[in-house]
Amino acid sequence: MGRRQRTGKRLRAIATSFTVAAPAGARIRDRLRLSERDVEVLTAVGRHLGRHARADLAERIRIGDVAIVQNRAERKKGLTAVSSSRWAGAMTRTSEDQYQLSLRSLHDQRAGLRRAIATISKRLAVPCGKREGRVRGYADQEERWQKQRRLQVLTARLARVEDRIARGRPAIVAGGRQLAKLRHNLTDAELTEQQWRQRWDARRMFLTADGETGAPFGNYTITVDPGDSTVTIVLPEPLRHLANAPRGRYRLAGTVRFHHRRDEWLDRVQANRAVRYDIAYHPERDRWYLDASWSTDAPAVPSPDQLAASGARLLSVDLNGDHLAACVVDGCGNPIGEPITIPTALSGPAAQRDGRLRQAISELIDLAHQHGCTGIAIENLGFDDARATGRETMGRGKRGKSFRRTVAGIPTARFRERLRGMAYHRGLVVVAVDPAYTSRWGAQHWQRPLQQQTKQNAKQNTATRHHGAAVAIGRRAFGHGIRRRPGVTARHQRMAARRATGQTASRPPAHGATSPPRTAGTPTGGGKTCRSPSDQLTVFPAPKTVRGAPGPSPGPVHGDAAHVGQLA
Repeated sequence: MGRRQRTGKRLRAIATSFTVAAPAGARIRDRLRLSERDVEVLTAVGRHLGRHARADLAERIRIGDVAIVQNRAERKKGLTAVSSSRWAGAMTRTSEDQYQLSLRSLHDQRAGLRRAIATISKRLAVPCGKREGRVRGYADQEERWQKQRRLQVLTARLARVEDRIARGRPAIVAGGRQLAKLRHNLTDAELTEQQWRQRWDARRMFLTADGETGAPFGNYTITVDPGDSTVTIVLPEPLRHLANAPRGRYRLAGTVRFHHRRDEWLDRVQANRAVRYDIAYHPERDRWYLDASWSTDAPAVPSPDQLAASGARLLSVDLNGDHLAACVVDGCGNPIGEPITIPTALSGPAAQRDGRLRQAISELIDLAHQHGCTGIAIENLGFDDARATGRETMGRGKRGKSFRRTVAGIPTARFRERLRGMAYHRGLVVVAVDPAYTSRWGAQHWQRPLQQQTKQNAKQNTATRHHGAAVAIGRRAFGHGIRRRPGVTARHQRMAARRATGQTASRPPAHGATSPPRTAGTPTGGGKTCRSPSDQLTVFPAPKTVRGAPGPSPGPVHGDAAHVGQLA
């Protein structure tokens, strides 16, 4: 009789882990303390330039999707007459950036609509309450009818998106679509019409000046003198009568210092290298701010293979809706020490959520330095497919709704970008891994060993399935397999320098007068290893101690030396 074939779910291919590139630029902010005259002048300049910037954006949308903007010179020439050459260059560049970003958003929206339509169409093709292969039909006729209506709405929306892509005319709201819709719900937003108008006018002002290498202090339009910290701006041609400095410039009464990363900013402005400045007004706080940004050279970062070869440690992190589960993993893929849990209360206003997320990332970076880690390993999460299909693939009922809300609340993109920048400035690398099966295999193979390891701690730090997923993430970052092979010899109390867990790649045995090599799945006999058969399946057994006798020497799980040398 032939061997029965298994008809289980096929595993998808695992993408290769990679090191996240370093940030390509820097941005710092300082507050502008202005006089009443300064506020009047900046408001007049911002509204004047904002009106012409919106007109240029409308003209750019009318042109459509072209490889090279053929009339940018004509548009810049027309804007120069009402502002200046450098102001006009900044406005045309901003219009092009907004157009390209909106066009990319249209393509992403089209891809999401196509995924949702394909998923609903597959389920509509199956009768109610039936299943064909792996596709399940809807429960009853009422739900099926609702999904047919939903399919019509998505199809109409897809047609409009495809028409905009074909004509190359995305819809852009100068000031923000969300704030524009808020005008019709002022009562729910607890805003007055005057408060909304202040926010709307502040968003539509244009006070952005691109830097220029060779210009005085890196920017001719908005200049910050590093000596006395004064700020001067070039006034547009129709507003030159407001100047209080030579050559049609206006000097603000307030000063800026840029305490954060001031040395980097000074190195650029003193060498007359390009620095971009943005002046922004926040009516909620009634404050003015000056942002400075510049591009940086991308340094070479070590690859995951180089990190594994150097024997470095990684702090692997599993991102969840309400906490971060972390664990230190050495170069062989073994978890070191106790699992770590960092709560993240990502609720409340956006400013509070962003601050709490930065605080959690700061704790991660401090823990990485405390444990001698070279970098941080995270999952390359996106949730694009899940958010596009929604209820069709993420469960139904109260439980499915709660799960969808949890997925929607996880700040994957913001966490990844903030971690990349903050870790780079603290001398750490970030390794991104494929998130496939990390939670399932981590809970299956590493949750129980972690629980056995933490039983001896008086703090009783319970290891959860999320900590097992963190170990799985760290092993995948080094290129090791997640699943452990059965029969792996446990860590010995005296011979603690050897491997503690089974690895995917075998190491060559030592040469000389040594015993013949043993396979990882073969239990060893004799009185020099653990005699209990159950110990052969335990990765981290509890050390046996005698009253009054000193404890065993620390092994690689608890206190081995770290190799934290940074690769060039």
